[in-house]
Amino acid sequence: MCVLCGELIMHVHWTDQPFHDAEYGRRERVVAGEGQRDRRRMRLRRVAVADKVLGYYGLSIRDWNGSKYVIADKKGNSRIVSDLGDMWSTASQMCRRTLDPLDPNFLRAIRKSA
Repeated sequence: MCVLCGELIMHVHWTDQPFHDAEYGRRERVVAGEGQRDRRRMRLRRVAVADKVLGYYGLSIRDWNGSKYVIADKKGNSRIVSDLGDMWSTASQMCRRTLDPLDPNFLRAIRKSA
């Protein structure tokens, strides 16, 4: 396995880990089989929600191979982030402004789109 591929699957962020299930043991353990299918399904749901959130700011996010995310703007610029924890800071840099998920205008727009 190449170094790049090894990096892509060696770290599982806590948002991708079903921490409530004791069967998964260690926090950074990569899940296979049925657990992998469920992990992937939950991950894609989170991506859909994050995409709606970032859409308000003119950005989009998509899953990249089940291990990273790609954030893109409407100009064609994109950045790879490791996890949803990195999403906010990267999105802020791309927008060149601070993103406030509690901004009343943002909350109104999200409610309308739901």
